Amino acid sequence: MSVSKIMAIVLVVGGLLGLVYGQFSYIRETQEAKLGPLELSLKDTRTVNVPVWAGVTAVVAGGGLLLFASRKS
Repeated sequence: MSVSKIMAIVLVVGGLLGLVYGQFSYIRETQEAKLGPLELSLKDTRTVNVPVWAGVTAVVAGGGLLLFASRKS
């Protein structure tokens, strides 16, 4: 399988996931203070919204790339 087909599949799957879920969250851990053996840290949950246009663009671009890659072969 060529690199362009793999990239096309990744774009389509990523775009579909962005359209289905619409957002994703991750936890960011930061070190606030370190006083001798005592260490204080903070866990902050961040949410990133995926715009609908980004998901649609990824699906269309992946589909076009997959179509172009299959015609070229």
